[in-house]
Amino acid sequence: MLENSCLFVEGGHKLSGEVTISGAKNAALPALAATLLAPGEYQFFNVPWLVDVQTMLDLLCRLGAQYETTNEVLYVDTSKAQDTQAPYEIVSRMRASVLVLGPLLARHGRAQVALPGGCPIGKRPIDFHRKGLELMGAKIRIEHGYIMARAPRRGLSGAEIIFDFPSVTATENLMMAAVLARGRTVIRNAAREPEIVALGAMLKQMGAKIEGLGTETLVIEGVKELSPTKVSIIPDRIEAGTYLMAPGITGGEIVVKKAEPAHLETVIATLREIGLKIEVDGDQIRSQRGKQLKPVKIRTAPYPGFPTDLQAQAMALLSTVKGTSVIVETIFENRFLHVEELCRLGANITVEGRVAVIQGVKRLQAAPVKATDLRASASLILAALGAEGITEISDIYHLKRGYEAICQKFGNLGARIWEAPCRNYP
Repeated sequence: MLENSCLFVEGGHKLSGEVTISGAKNAALPALAATLLAPGEYQFFNVPWLVDVQTMLDLLCRLGAQYETTNEVLYVDTSKAQDTQAPYEIVSRMRASVLVLGPLLARHGRAQVALPGGCPIGKRPIDFHRKGLELMGAKIRIEHGYIMARAPRRGLSGAEIIFDFPSVTATENLMMAAVLARGRTVIRNAAREPEIVALGAMLKQMGAKIEGLGTETLVIEGVKELSPTKVSIIPDRIEAGTYLMAPGITGGEIVVKKAEPAHLETVIATLREIGLKIEVDGDQIRSQRGKQLKPVKIRTAPYPGFPTDLQAQAMALLSTVKGTSVIVETIFENRFLHVEELCRLGANITVEGRVAVIQGVKRLQAAPVKATDLRASASLILAALGAEGITEISDIYHLKRGYEAICQKFGNLGARIWEAPCRNYP
């Protein structure tokens, strides 16, 4: 995408065809961080080429790693990754940068990681990371905007860790720290997302001993050392869900290829409840608008519940469904920033606290709108595809972080979508 540009979307075109799902950003990032646990060369397949992935690679290079790409394979070599300071200028660009904290502390016994940045959708504090590492024996303090962590001379020790909430990044960080700790670590109320299961599978390939992947309780027996491995990144369930919703707004029929339907069971069930026709055949999912769509109530929840990362896209869809729908956001307190922009397109949405009430309208209308975060960007594209006229979407740098080739993919489905210098924004 060009600098200081906007996306333009002409609504009113039915979508049809096939779209291939990319690797999951949220699986690639912790996998890349895990390379810090053992020196050597790693091979990654199905890596999505996104800004967030590049940011993680930049961070690994700052820590002393090297990488190259050949024939769609990403090679990462951490043989010389000895630095333990993750600087602010990189970490501030992406919250997931905090995932290097656990590996650095486990391998080197120390880490200095800038407090993370990211999308403005909620506080997402690092308390769970800190408390878990402290239970494992680490000494942690916050100084000058940095997390300063040091392990005991003998290294981290196994501990029992109980989360108040199943935090994804905290589960990943502590799991990576625990694989090299002395003794047994038990993480209770752990997150169960497919991306965590994928990270656990990678760690086990490296020689880690982990039980309970995909459940609320993880049991990790620490080992003395790990070895590099080869990893294929799992399909992006959020990208898949985004494309599956599109026919509900535009009409037509889309086949999502190279997806993992098992990771989308709640989403598929919700879309069927709304009235979309969803058919699953292996790693392909067919989505088609039914004769009559119905309003629903959606409550976001940790996996296997309805993902918060698809809440904004679902709201765009429900804005065009006759009747009253309700969305309750339980994960992030500020994840309704897109509501005002959807209303600029003619949606009828009211918000009180963490509850959004959507009154479906017959037709959305094009307008200049601003993307407020990554998933809001996708929701505005979906809404614009069903709106009368040409919608201009600014602040599209968010899209670079999480959707690979989204203009090309929607364009191949018959959408009129292009990038050009902004008209209504500086």
